[in-house]
Amino acid sequence: GIGALKVEKFQRVFAMLRSEGCTGSIPTLQTVNFPGDGPLNENCGAEFVQKQQLPPRLYNMESSAGGISKQYMTSYDGDADRVVFHYEDESGKFHLLDGDKIAVLVSSFIQEELRCIDTTGQAVKCGVVQTAYANGSSTLYLKNVVKTNVVIAKTGVKFVHAAAHHNFDVGVYFEANGHGTVLFGPKFYDFIATADARLRGTSRHDRANIALRRLRALPALVNQSVGDAMSDMLLVDAILFLRGWDLSTWAKLYEDMPSKQAKVKVSDRTVISTNDNETAATAPAALQTALQTAMDAMTSHENASNGPRPRCFVRPSGTEDAVRVYAEANSQKGADSLASEAMMLVYKLCGGVGAPPQPLITNRL
Repeated sequence: GIGALKVEKFQRVFAMLRSEGCTGSIPTLQTVNFPGDGPLNENCGAEFVQKQQLPPRLYNMESSAGGISKQYMTSYDGDADRVVFHYEDESGKFHLLDGDKIAVLVSSFIQEELRCIDTTGQAVKCGVVQTAYANGSSTLYLKNVVKTNVVIAKTGVKFVHAAAHHNFDVGVYFEANGHGTVLFGPKFYDFIATADARLRGTSRHDRANIALRRLRALPALVNQSVGDAMSDMLLVDAILFLRGWDLSTWAKLYEDMPSKQAKVKVSDRTVISTNDNETAATAPAALQTALQTAMDAMTSHENASNGPRPRCFVRPSGTEDAVRVYAEANSQKGADSLASEAMMLVYKLCGGVGAPPQPLITNRL
């Protein structure tokens, strides 16, 4: 996609920095899949990597033969507004760090820096906006470890963007596919101005002064208007550098619950409706009760009452007569089973067309 051409401009910036003596912290950047190398977003790109949970195809075989490192990789989508991170460990196993992981990393970093200046944590209201598609483990981590506010909004960038703006002074949102950003409200800028006046004259090595300089730089790095894969990549890389982390350390913050997505074709998608954030069906009347029964049965089967609970939800497609299904559980087999049951409920209660859905089985090669 177009991002490959723009990312190459970083090479000139890196060369300039090296010429000025900044050698130790300058990354080595290798760019693959330029326009013309292959079909746009086919078996590659952020959306493919995130949804299929597979590494992207490298179309430029000369580049792949040249020793591409797979210990730290990012994938943009075609127009470079989404980014996900991924790597392969020593055994060759693929690991994905999606938008949920980005939201956790960014929000925890911002709150940590804010608390270095305001130990009460009350001056600036921070939070994360997620959708129903956010992995349940990420939501629990944000609430219990990061100890930040979490709001669930309707699927779609315009809805999560509005929720971040409305609910928080610093609002972080990243959809699972890596589309997102950070919004800074007036109270954040007032906080920075007040802190600057208070800390003026203190040592540059003072932790609060360091936090102030980091926070003051954030709005210049983040594109607050729209998802921007390049600025988001640089933001994540800066945080990882400051913490001394690699991708594997970041990945170990929490373990994603296995999930499954599917869709069921129906004669009329308008027969199904949901609540405002799409976490529960409101029509047909019997659907949500049946889905809840399925979730409760899976919770009992997996003995998951003390941790992340299996869940599923359904929502009408915005583009076709179909109903989209999402399920997650504590095992891939459980997620497949729960998604399969939800599909059959939709088929029976919402006017499914064609042959009944077949049981889902995830096969990871």
